[in-house]
Order: sequence, then C-alpha cells, then structure tokens
Amino acid sequence: MQRRKRMGKSALILAGIMMLGTAMSPVFAQSGKKGKSASSASKVIGPKSGQSGDQVIRTAVPERPSGQKHVLGLRAPKLDTVRVGFIGLGMRGPGAVERFTHIPGVKIVALCDKHGERVEKSQKILDKAGLPAAASYSGSEEAWKELCQRKDIDLVYIATDWKHHAGMMIYAMEQGKHVVCEVPAAMTLEEIWKVVDTAERTQKHCMMLENCVYDFFELTTLNMARQGLFGEILHVEGGYLHNLEDFWDYYEGDWRMQYNKTHRGDVYPTHGFGPACQLLDIHRGDRLDVLVSMDTKPANLPEYLINKRGMSREEAYDFRNGEHTMTMVRTAKGKTILIRHDVSSPRPYSREYEVTGTKGFAQKYPQEGYAFRSDSPVEAGVMPDHENLSGHGFVSEEAKKALMETYKHPIHKELEEQAKQVGGHGGMDFIMDYRLVYCLRNGLPLDMDVYDLAEWCCLVPLSEISLDNGSAPVAVPDFTRGHWNDVQGYRHAFTE
Repeated sequence: MQRRKRMGKSALILAGIMMLGTAMSPVFAQSGKKGKSASSASKVIGPKSGQSGDQVIRTAVPERPSGQKHVLGLRAPKLDTVRVGFIGLGMRGPGAVERFTHIPGVKIVALCDKHGERVEKSQKILDKAGLPAAASYSGSEEAWKELCQRKDIDLVYIATDWKHHAGMMIYAMEQGKHVVCEVPAAMTLEEIWKVVDTAERTQKHCMMLENCVYDFFELTTLNMARQGLFGEILHVEGGYLHNLEDFWDYYEGDWRMQYNKTHRGDVYPTHGFGPACQLLDIHRGDRLDVLVSMDTKPANLPEYLINKRGMSREEAYDFRNGEHTMTMVRTAKGKTILIRHDVSSPRPYSREYEVTGTKGFAQKYPQEGYAFRSDSPVEAGVMPDHENLSGHGFVSEEAKKALMETYKHPIHKELEEQAKQVGGHGGMDFIMDYRLVYCLRNGLPLDMDVYDLAEWCCLVPLSEISLDNGSAPVAVPDFTRGHWNDVQGYRHAFTE
C-alpha cells in the first residue's frame, strides 16, 4: 500500500493513455499523500515512439522568445573589481565569504541573511581579514531583494535552501547582476526554463556552484581525457552517497528532510552528474537524450523519523523518496551515464566517479586508480614500465602519481598549493570561486553556463517523472534549443 502511495496518480494516468496509444498534454496529478510531486508543474506532451518503438515521455520545450539569443560562450565586459553580495549565511555562506577574502580583485559589498546574528558573524570574517564592513541586510524574508537592487554590486552569490534558489537567481539577473548559486540551483522544469530564459534575455552570467568539477583527481582525469589517454569515453558513473544522519537537524526548518519526504527521485544529482557531463562534452558536441530511473522503497529515513523524532509509523512511512535511486542516461551519440543517490545508508561517502573509455579506465571511489590497454597512448617516460600497462588491474601507485603530475590541469598548477591552504572541501571550493572571479575580471566565458545548470538539475524533476510512471523512459529536453552542437568539446577559458 505504501508503494502505491509513492507512485501517485500520474503513473495510473500515463499507464492508461499508453495502453490507448494516444497523445496527451495534462499537468501531472498530485502524487503522494501529502507531498506534491516535483513533476506536477511539468507539462507532458505524451508518450512518443522512440527509434526502437519504446514509449518515451516528452516534456514541453518552450519556444525561445523572439529576439532572445542563446548564451553559449557568453562574454561580459571585463570587471576590474568584482563587487559581490552574499545571500544566505547559514551552512555554506560563511565559508564562501572567507574564501573571497583571499581572492584578488574582489570587493565584498553586502551580506544578507534573515538572521541578523549570522550577518554579524560573517562581518567578523571581514574584520579578521582587515577588510571594511559590508552593508548588512537581515530581519525580513525579502531583505535579499534590497541587496540585489544595489547599483554597486556586479555579482550575487546565493547560498540559501533549495526552494529559494531559482527565484533569487531570476530576480538578481533582472536587476542587472551576474548570479551564481549553490546546488541544486533549480528543482522543477518550470524553474529551470525560467532561469534559462532570464539568462538569455538579460545576457547575464548564471552559474551553478558545482565544486566537484574542481576536485584534484577529477580535474586531472578530465585533462587526461582531453589528451586522449582513455580513447573514446563511452560510459561515466557518478553519484551522491552520503549518510546525512548526523546533519538532518542542522537544516533550518527541516527543509532537506521535508523535501525528501514529499518528493521522489534523485533530488541532489549535480556532484556526480556535473563531472560526467563535462567528460562527455554535453551541449558541446553531444546532448542528453533519454533517462530511466529506478528506486528502492524508503527505509532508514522513515525509521529515523520514528526513532529520533517520535513520529508515528504511519506518518513516517508516508515518505516519497526511496532509500536508493539510480538513473541511467543515454546521450544522442550513444554514450551512457549512471547516477545514484543515497543519503541514509550506513556506507562510506562516495561520489562514485568512474570513467570507461575504449583504451582506459579511471576510478576515484573507493580507491583512486587508472587502468589502460597495453597499447594505450601514454607517453614514454611518463611512468615506470609503461609498456606493461594492462586493463586487468590498476597501474601502480608510483605510476598513478607520475601520471597525475604529468597531466596536472593548468588550473591546479596555478592554484593547488593556495587552494589547499585556504581549504573548502580540500581546496576545490576555493578553486571554484577563484575561477569565477578570474573569468569575470578577464571577460571570459565562465567554466559552467546556464545550460550546465539546466542539464545537471533536470534529473530532479525528470527522475521523478520516470519513477512515478513505472520507470518509464523520459526524454531530456535540449535546453540550448538547437545549439548543442555549436561548440565542439568542453574547455576552460584562459587569457592569451
């Protein structure tokens, strides 16, 4: 009976229409006893026969408004000094403020949180760094709008809860600001399309703050892939496997638990999905095509609510999200991605990260390692005994270190030591912020654009649509609306 509740009415509606073989365009019905499905705002064009005759659910793709241009490769005027305002100073915001005190060419203009004591705490970070106090905004749910309206801010940096992300990004861009936002930046297709349209209409940078693409192993592996060491990359895996049992009570208003309770699917996909999409040049020569999601029943989170919060069993098990969610994605060029989500199983932290190519393999968890075919194009002298490389096992630790040093990404060559000193998830947070400022100051395209944001976040609503309809295949929209093949290959931008 619990499983029936989790499937919701939308599965029954679609199943009936698929049996009839007719097209449809309904708004998804409310799913679950209390929670509204994230797909409820997503118009569905209906099942459509794929190449193999399978039924594929397709969501509506709004036409680009007349006169509106895409923002692929967007370059904005150079900013000698990046004047920034921070919104959200709870769990992630203060760390961002502290990191920005170490980045040249930055002026921290304003700080905002609805709790005044948090603003004051972040002001102390500026004082410790010998910087002047920033303007303070607090005490109101709308205080952040005043920050966005300031004329002396170029960049708005958002680190709030998920439900506020999209609205804040849209408003900031409408006020003429570039905007960056913590992950996931948008939770529904309606939000995603509004963010994309606003970025295109205003021609402002809109970037999601996905830090894991700057991880030392992952960025080095990306550079190795660009040099052809893995051959053609065919399959990538990623995920977010992190037992949050010790953290649930620290999310103000219980927003993260409640989101999992009332929504189904991969609600936090970007840490694993972002690096995978960069490796496969998504919207830079390939595009996401179709996905299918499956999940287990909920288990540990309902039990947590019973044992730690005294919730009744009936209420606790009125829980939408499964213990473990798996989403398989196929690209237009026949590559595949597997993404997993699990925040309640008693297992070691992992973002999965596996790269499978025709000539090599890379893995970060549980053991970092590389494996290659014996005829892999690894340069002579890069590692000991390079002629004996074999796909039957990882290269030696000595060889791995030599590889990573030889193929260290230029970004890490410049920033690795400083990043490790400043910190933030081992330094990748600092590199993310530094690169953001570097690109803005030099008028370069950012490392991630609004289409990355859209693609990496769309797993949230699309995985729910798939699950609520019996793990049906769901087409992934082309958020570039026809321009996914204009740019060939993912690259970071640098000055000459």
